[in-house]
Amino acid sequence: MSAGIQATQTPYAHIVHTPGTMGGEACIEGHRIRVRDVVIARDLDGLSPEEIAASVYPSLALAEVYSALAYYEDHRDEMARAAVIQEHAVEEFRRQHPELIRDIPPKKE
Repeated sequence: MSAGIQATQTPYAHIVHTPGTMGGEACIEGHRIRVRDVVIARDLDGLSPEEIAASVYPSLALAEVYSALAYYEDHRDEMARAAVIQEHAVEEFRRQHPELIRDIPPKKE
């Protein structure tokens, strides 16, 4: 975190918003791991919180994983908006730099 930029605590233990870091999205405090990243590991990879803490993000404590999942469940609209913003950014990058894209298929309209 840059000097002078303060993380905004949330009512959830371990979850902060830091302007200029990870798009200001909800992250695990002290890490550049978004709440959405933890949820993706659970939902797309089918992993338990214990598996996420042990193998995907071994720098996280199990309590941090559970806190991220709780935050997500209570802030689904915020998480959905963040996903849409990221999709738009990827599509804009794809339009501006098609020569750099190999692994991301075009979004189907």
